[in-house]
Amino acid sequence: MRAIEYDRFGGYDVLELRERPRPVPTEGQVLVRMSVAGVNPLDETVRSGKLAPALHKPLPIRPGGFGVGRVEEPGASGLAAGDRVVLSGGRYGVSTDGSWAEYIAVDAAHLLPIPDGVDDETAAALTTGAGYLTAYLALKELAGFRSGRSVLAPGVGGAVGQGGVEVARVLGASQAITTATTAEKAELGRTAGYEVIDLTQESLREGVARLTDGNGVDIVLDGIGGSVTGEALGSLAVDGTLVSIGYAAGVRAEINVTDLIWKNAHIHGFRFALFTPEQVNAANAALLDLVAQGELHPKVAQVFPLEKAFEAQRLLAEGGPFGRVLLAL
Repeated sequence: MRAIEYDRFGGYDVLELRERPRPVPTEGQVLVRMSVAGVNPLDETVRSGKLAPALHKPLPIRPGGFGVGRVEEPGASGLAAGDRVVLSGGRYGVSTDGSWAEYIAVDAAHLLPIPDGVDDETAAALTTGAGYLTAYLALKELAGFRSGRSVLAPGVGGAVGQGGVEVARVLGASQAITTATTAEKAELGRTAGYEVIDLTQESLREGVARLTDGNGVDIVLDGIGGSVTGEALGSLAVDGTLVSIGYAAGVRAEINVTDLIWKNAHIHGFRFALFTPEQVNAANAALLDLVAQGELHPKVAQVFPLEKAFEAQRLLAEGGPFGRVLLAL
């Protein structure tokens, strides 16, 4: 089978298309013939050597934590050969071989059937980057969300930005706001139906104040970090909650402590270790159903062939795509 691997850390050029034996599933595993794989920022972090050695498998590494395929060998999973499935959970591409290959052996607990009416690319876009899943769990399990509350999810092109505003709206948010760093992205977001603050025209705080009549937002899903965190914290309403999810803009943030004190602000850190595999699967199944019902509309920025994996990673890391980047196998 064809697979993308690397045996040293470095730039995009370390990625190699190789012929490898088809994996043999062990007890409790399912062999899946992949059709679409997702490209995720974590793939870049691992490949560039920025993840602590204890947190990933020894070299060589086969990337890919997300994807969609058909069951080839179901084992005792209860699935049937030919069933379309999506990866749900696990640390594929980090702790074990990932989805950037024609076949992958997957623990049965990490697979969910895809509803009829949801195509492979859409299912892959929903799960890649885990933005929709993160937003769903953060809102329902961490932030105390209830219908009528307002939500800010900065970063209109990113997984958490797009997933955050769409999930918040479906759950009954009074407002679901995101941000754009360019006028072009702001227009793309508005065309997609998002409420977007164009940061080339006003600051995040100014935009939130304008859109909320000065009240601020009840919940922030912060997948950006860096300077955005302080701005987002200052945009909270009294008794508001910020969930810190990612740090694409940097791991250090400067905050005004009066935003904590006078707003009685609450801050939560998000990581998937907080949730059981059953919670993750239930959330992903609910999200897939919402896609099937036409309530969620995951965006695909571009699909590359497997042999162009280096170009896919470059686009995600440097191109600022609007939507998810995928690989066709």
